[in-house]
Parts: sequence; C-alpha cells; structure tokens
Amino acid sequence: MEQFIGCDAHRKYCVFVVVDERGRSSRPLRCSTRREEFRACLEQLPAGADVGLEASGGWYWMVDEIERSGRRPRLAHPTEAKKRMPGRMKTDERDAGGIAMLLRNGTFPSVWIPPGELRDLRALLRTRLSLRQDQTALKNRIHAALARYGLREDDERDLFTRRARPLLESYLAMLPPRTSVATCAELSMVDGLERQVRGVEKRLREELREDPTLRLLKSLPGVGEILGATLALEIGAVERFANPERLSAYAGLVPVVRSSGGKSWLGETSKSSNHYLRWAYVEAACCVVAQKKRLAGSYAVRLYEEKKESKKSHAVAAVALGHHLAEASWWMLHKGEVYRERGRRPA
Repeated sequence: MEQFIGCDAHRKYCVFVVVDERGRSSRPLRCSTRREEFRACLEQLPAGADVGLEASGGWYWMVDEIERSGRRPRLAHPTEAKKRMPGRMKTDERDAGGIAMLLRNGTFPSVWIPPGELRDLRALLRTRLSLRQDQTALKNRIHAALARYGLREDDERDLFTRRARPLLESYLAMLPPRTSVATCAELSMVDGLERQVRGVEKRLREELREDPTLRLLKSLPGVGEILGATLALEIGAVERFANPERLSAYAGLVPVVRSSGGKSWLGETSKSSNHYLRWAYVEAACCVVAQKKRLAGSYAVRLYEEKKESKKSHAVAAVALGHHLAEASWWMLHKGEVYRERGRRPA
C-alpha cells in the first residue's frame, strides 16, 4: 500500500505524519532538527515514500537528507499549500497531515527543487546582489549628508568614480566634524563592499566560463555578464516550463487579469514570482533604453517606444519589453540558438 509523508518543519523541530491510500493518518512523529536526530527519524518512516515539506526556512539540507535516506522529497509552495488545506484550526500535526493529504489527493502544489550545485551557485549570485543593495543604501546616505549641508548643488557627476574621488573627499572635508567622521566611515564601507563584489564577480566568471546557457542568454539585448548569469542560474532547467508564457509568469512579468460580465481588466503584475528573475529582465529592458541610439530600429527598441507612447509609462513599457525577453529566452534555450530579431532566419 502506497504511503505519503507530510513534514511541518520549524527551526528547532519538525513533525511528520504518514497518510496511506485510504486516507488514514498515523500518529505524529516529532523530532529535533539536529542532523543526527533528523536522520534517525527518517529511518522510522516508510521507505521509498514521497516526503512533502514547504519551501520556507532552511529546507536545503532537509531535502539533501531526505534524498540520502532513499525517500523522494517534494517541495510545496507555502501560500498555495495553506489555501488547499481544509479547516481553520492550525497546529503542527494538522499542517503535516494536510501536506500528506495533498500528496495523496494529487493536489500538492509542487515547486521545482534545484540541484545542489545550482543552489550553491545561486548563493554567489544572490550575495552579490545583496552586497550591491547595501552599497547603494550607503551611497544614498552619503548623498543625503551632502545635501543637508548644501554641498554639490549643480554637480551631476557620479561622485563614487575614481576620477571624482578628489571632489568627494573635498566635500567630506567641508562637513561639520562629527558628520564628516560618520560619512567617512560610510565611504570606507562602500569601498569595502566594492572589493567584496569584485571578488564574488570574479568567482562567478570562473564558475560559468564554459556554461553554454550563459553564452546564449548574453546575446539578448541589454544582457551582459551579470544579468546573463542571473538569468541562467534562476531559470535553471528550462524544460520545467511548458511554454514561454509559463517562464514569463514565473518571472512576474504577466499582468493579473480580472474578467467579469464580458469585460476584462489588466492589473499589476503578480508579486508571487521569482524576484531575482524579474529584476534581471526589467534591468535588461532599462539597459536597452539606455542604448537606444546604438540599437535604433531594433524590435526591442520599437516595442518599448510603442508601449511607452500608448501607456504613457516607462515602467509599463519596461515590463512589456522584459516580457518579450523572457519569452525569447525560452525559445533560445529550447532551440539552442542565439537571439535574433523577429522575422529573421537563423544563420
């Protein structure tokens, strides 16, 4: 008789419930999340069964341990799993039993589990993006300090380039003494983060030097080394997307449709998406806009200009262009071809 295992995982402990084909539940099995106790707990569960758990918290090592024990891990979308569980009472045992019941009924909202090596590479990329965000926040604080004391009134140059560094240091010397000390400390942190970012980027280039997926994606308009690496690692196995629209929806580039009484409205794009992938495609669209003169006449530029003129919004036009790039990525990866303009045959 086939059996299904549900796991409600927390930081310090987890609860397992087994459900058989007839829907009968076992007594809850609770264990610590210490690796040795977790392994021993898995050995008490039916061998070769599916083990469902939510994609939240530290699930990486749990998936590895479940695979090592000879069982099949299944990852669930947390929000969708909660919607599909009946009842209003919430306990650890009910959550684990509900996940097992979803596996039994065939309504389990599965999420793709990336291979261990891909998860490890993503850590490099996502850390690099996080460091850039921290660096931008520090730069904004430095700009705010200069603005509070009326410095840099008409100067529009980037103060953080090597050429503009003497000018920035002269501004810092003009600040009140305590503010100057604080702002210099922030500038030192900006420089330290820059060194860290360059080190991470160097390692990324070494890891993805021979990646054929990256070479294809870099042929997209507006995509370079970092955006190409982001797309390659966040898309993963393109075979998991049945069509281009699925990839665009996964990247959060498809507007929500509301239809009633024969009328339809297009709302905002869904927030339930891969935020890294959405950022990469929208950033690529912005790079296309920045290079409009060089890419004049191309389909990407024409699409952006048409959408911007009709919707009167740069944001809407950038998302529409990102949507096109996402669909183009799907076709490129499926066919193994570089990007080409619409209507042109492959060389």
